[in-house]
Amino acid sequence: MLGESVAIVADHHHEEKTMSRLMPRQPVPELAVPLVAGGEWRLADQTPDNFTLICFYRGMHCPICKTYVKELDRLVDDFAQRGVNVVAISSDTQERAGQTVADWRLENLDVGYDLAIDSAREWGLYVSTSRGKTSLGIVEPDLFSEPGVFAVRPDGTLYMGSVNTMPFARTHFSEILGAIDFIIKNDYPARGEA
Repeated sequence: MLGESVAIVADHHHEEKTMSRLMPRQPVPELAVPLVAGGEWRLADQTPDNFTLICFYRGMHCPICKTYVKELDRLVDDFAQRGVNVVAISSDTQERAGQTVADWRLENLDVGYDLAIDSAREWGLYVSTSRGKTSLGIVEPDLFSEPGVFAVRPDGTLYMGSVNTMPFARTHFSEILGAIDFIIKNDYPARGEA
């Protein structure tokens, strides 16, 4: 129902990991994370007119995520005008996520943290190991998910997904906004379902 699973062997541990491939028009996995602002964000509680847009980002250590998530923060109202709820989620700790909100000056965005690595894999996200300090001078966590953006319909099925194996070449949120305008106007169906 959630698509197919792919077995992955992690060379450094020689453990087999399972990563899912989500399928459009099929239900997505459950998702619940604590929010920096307090309380819990649950996908099951979302009631948007059109979509819930979930941005999984690498974490406080990533300079590309800083630019990317700040762009999303700036566009929250634009998404809301189109009936789209927005959240940004990482596997960072509460302390790191709180520091992210402060340092990146995120003012509009719900920011979730403590994404479990198993949950990241259920969502089809790639997982990386730490390489020490980044160009921001911040040490990467031992394990963290690579970026992914998903649009989920109010019925909990996947409309669109984009997953990266590294921080580069991401889908821009301004392009997603334009696509949503087209999708709504033309009642465009989810693709990639076959």
